[in-house]
Amino acid sequence: MSKTDSEQDLDNSDEISLKEFIMEIKRWSLFILSQWKIILIAGIIGGILGIVHAWTTKPTYKAELSFVVENNDKSSGGGISGALASSLGMDLLGGGSSAGGEFSGDNLLAFMKSRSMVEKALLTTENINGRKTTLVEYYIDFNKIRQGWQSKPELRNIHFLPDADRSKFTLKQDSVLGAFHKAIIKDNLVVNKLDKNLSIIALSVESKNELFSKYFTEVLATVVSDFYIQTKTEKGAKNVAILQRQTDSVRFILNNAISGVAMSADLNPNPNPSLQSLRVPSQRRQVDVQTNTAIFNGLVGNLEGAKMSLLQATPLIQVIDRPILPLEKKGPGRAPSGIIWGTVFGFLAVIYLVFKKKLADLLK
Repeated sequence: MSKTDSEQDLDNSDEISLKEFIMEIKRWSLFILSQWKIILIAGIIGGILGIVHAWTTKPTYKAELSFVVENNDKSSGGGISGALASSLGMDLLGGGSSAGGEFSGDNLLAFMKSRSMVEKALLTTENINGRKTTLVEYYIDFNKIRQGWQSKPELRNIHFLPDADRSKFTLKQDSVLGAFHKAIIKDNLVVNKLDKNLSIIALSVESKNELFSKYFTEVLATVVSDFYIQTKTEKGAKNVAILQRQTDSVRFILNNAISGVAMSADLNPNPNPSLQSLRVPSQRRQVDVQTNTAIFNGLVGNLEGAKMSLLQATPLIQVIDRPILPLEKKGPGRAPSGIIWGTVFGFLAVIYLVFKKKLADLLK
């Protein structure tokens, strides 16, 4: 069957449109090739700027620490020991009763980023480059924050000295610490699980100062671990302290009773068998010795049992990997940065030339 006139006209128009499209591509390709000097210059300028940018950009240093908690408490997998262990990345080798699920799951990750934990880490005193200073003072120094405070009288004299009393901090000091906490959890601190099926937590800190990254990572892990151990063993430690005081008190009374028996024997070395009343003081003291000995033995047994329970309830914080100097250095490479910037500038030059040519054609 022969095509109708309308179908032939449609085929011809499609063929013309395709030819026009190909011709347009060729025209623009020739135009871009004719401007190769400008594009090359733009690429070279971009490459140089990229290399300069890489050269002047300060690198960052990443410190990573991973740890596990072991606990012998098989029945408290949902409690604080199991929850903190599974989320904190520790192996808990210690029994104990469940202490609630406030540290379970993602709660623990948020807890490690909490203001109280970050503040305690920042206010910790360390010996850095032979000088004892708090990490927050070191953070202020290497970030050159104090230079910006010189024009602000209310901030100029703020310091966070070693062993300072946190309860006596001013509102300005509290505000500064709050701002630092927000900046650190936003830009520097990352806490996550290495794998959703594993109970290993990775704690990493990335900053422009290598020593700060290392020290802050280790100190924060220690602060969180200490808080966890204190929370887990607080009740058991109180029981041990009470039993220890009672045992020491009974021991003192027992020693006095034994001394009393000896003194009675010394006062009457050869008692008259016919005078029974002379034996009464010694017998009373012997009864005291026997009674206190029984009480003392019971307390010692309870104390040792409480100590064993406390030992089983105390988690073992096991660090798997800790940051070791020199740390991983991150920053833009000069060659990759130059290639990327050169490509971008060359592409921008092409866009500019095409736009300029189009505008010139429209104005003709």
